[in-house]
This record gives sequence, C-alpha cells and structure tokens, in this order.
Amino acid sequence: MYRTPSKLSRRRLLAWSLAGAAAARPAWSQASVPSAVVLDFDLLDDHPNTAGDNQAQLGARLRRAHVQLQQELQAQGLYRIVPLENAQALLDKLRNEQEYMHRCEDCARQIGRQLDTDYAITGWVQKVSELILNLNIEVHDVRRGRVVLSKSVDMRGNNDQSWERAVRFLVNDMAQKRQGNPKYGM
Repeated sequence: MYRTPSKLSRRRLLAWSLAGAAAARPAWSQASVPSAVVLDFDLLDDHPNTAGDNQAQLGARLRRAHVQLQQELQAQGLYRIVPLENAQALLDKLRNEQEYMHRCEDCARQIGRQLDTDYAITGWVQKVSELILNLNIEVHDVRRGRVVLSKSVDMRGNNDQSWERAVRFLVNDMAQKRQGNPKYGM
C-alpha cells in the first residue's frame, strides 16, 4: 500500500535534495576566483547615421551589455566582479583624457590597481551598420601589465536580442575554454 509522505518526511526529502544540490555546485569558492573590474563599453560607430531615439537605444544597450557581462562572468565563476563605484573619480578623469577607454591599456590597469583587482576588462562595440556589429573585450592583467585575452563576437542586427546573445555566447565560450584550460583568460 502506498502512503503519501508526511510533512516531516517531505521536509527531510527537501533538506536532502538541497544538500545534494549544494554538493553538486562547482568546486570553486569566491576566494579562489580572480577579481576583475569591468569598465563601461565604448561605442565605435562607423556610420553615425542614427539620431535621437536610436542613439538613446544604443546607449541603453551598451549599459545593459555592461551589466550582463558582469553578471555572467561572475555567475560562470570566471571572475569575482568588483564594482566600479570606488574608482569613479579616476574613471571620470581618464574618460576626460581619452577618446576611448579600450584604447588606453594603462587606463584599465590604473582602475584595476585602485580597486586592487587582479584583472581589468575593457569592452567596445563596433557598429559597422545597423545589420553588422561586433562586441569585443580585452582582459588586462593588472599586476603583470599585459593583455591576457582578447575576444570578439559578431552580431547580426542591432536589437536587444542580438546584443544579449552576443554577451551570453562570449561568456559561455570563455567558460568552456576555461574548463579545458584553467589558465584561459588569466
């Protein structure tokens, strides 16, 4: 005869399930994950024929891509993301001196040093046309003073979905390569 589980046995089953899920999590801890700061994305617009609303949409997409990149890098356990807020004055100063942050390798490293991170990540989107764009990142080793990873993903179509897919693909590809080579991007 089958009996339905009591509330107590359902709680025990739930507790065992949660304990099993916790044990199945990746073996990395936050302390062993290298720290990184992600700078805001730059926009290289080869055909700046977009006006008003389209420029606002591009700005919003750049901000969302920045946030998504931070979230996915951390969720995949690739880097422990350090917020930019404590380096805002330096970032503002450097932005006033540079046309594009991604072209100034020392700028990323200065921000990384101020925040005491292992890495600083710069990013930019090149808009060739409304149909052809690419999303790029560089990972700068703050202490050794060199770029350790450059990645680029092509996008087809200038819409929210293509931008989200590009960031997701880029991070998933990094995570897969890190599984095969634990030093990838470091």
